[in-house]
Amino acid sequence: MRTNLVIALLLTAASLPAQQQVPEIPYDASVDFLKLPAGTNLGEVAGVAIDARRHLYVFSRTGSRSTVHGSTASQLFEFGPDGAFIREIGKDLYGFAFAHTVRIDADGNLWATDEGTNMIVKFNPAGKVLMTMGRRPESAEGDVPGGFNFHPVLPGDTPRPAQPYAFSRETDVAWDAGGDIFVSDGYGNARVVKYDKDGRFIKAVGSSVKGKEPGQFSTPHTIATDAKGNVYVGDRGNSRIQVFDNDLTLRAVWTGVGAPWAICITPGPKQYLYSSDAVGPIYKLDLEGHVLGKFGAAGKQMKQFGWIHEMNCTSENELLVGELLNWRVQKLAIHPQK
Repeated sequence: MRTNLVIALLLTAASLPAQQQVPEIPYDASVDFLKLPAGTNLGEVAGVAIDARRHLYVFSRTGSRSTVHGSTASQLFEFGPDGAFIREIGKDLYGFAFAHTVRIDADGNLWATDEGTNMIVKFNPAGKVLMTMGRRPESAEGDVPGGFNFHPVLPGDTPRPAQPYAFSRETDVAWDAGGDIFVSDGYGNARVVKYDKDGRFIKAVGSSVKGKEPGQFSTPHTIATDAKGNVYVGDRGNSRIQVFDNDLTLRAVWTGVGAPWAICITPGPKQYLYSSDAVGPIYKLDLEGHVLGKFGAAGKQMKQFGWIHEMNCTSENELLVGELLNWRVQKLAIHPQK
């Protein structure tokens, strides 16, 4: 049985790079649709999301308040459907230090993943904290390699085993239809963790140590789920996407799409996955792993990209893209070829 699984994985992984002449998908972009208050600017846009009301949320590395990361901090902004600024959510929050992603669940709750505090914070639509996961490191705990800290495990260090309820620079979060929670954890650890809807640990795949074998990770940087509850992990350090079922059993390994920094899956009865290699191209795939097209390249002009850190698949043909280097959000209108 294991032999058959490994053979299937190798066939899946080997088939994608062999694809030739991936078509270029035409697209347009806009960058001036957000209206910030006078004197307020975005910093590195680490996260971007949109809810059912078409309110847009931007998780930005900006300012110097409430921070354990020197001169960077996290600010979560909300904008209306017309791009008008509404408010800042979680100002000076203890769980904010170094923004990584923001996601919205099926009930409209916001989930802010903060790499700097090793925490994920769940807000209701009114901005009230409903649940926290992980724990911010305390200075009294010292510098524990691979544990509650911000430093990688160095040669000669003994990695601390990953803990069920503690993260080490986690990167992203996703859910299935039943509300179970999947966390990619991330920089210090190299694993994906499943919790129930109340935050109780169920299981994990991977460990505190990076690896290259199927089912192991090297910087699992982004995560998404489809309507069936399958879990897609952007395994950035290994330049691949790994696909698991809802019980975190490995189903496939996809290569040939660069080093995924950000992935998202479209809504609708026919779902697609978009994957970004930071500076482009962005790849469009079906959920069987076939590359359907690509678009975009590095740069600072509109329709160019500087370190795409999170994407939101509003629909099959509309994406929101948050960029670190260009300090902005781009709204992309995709025009699939007939």
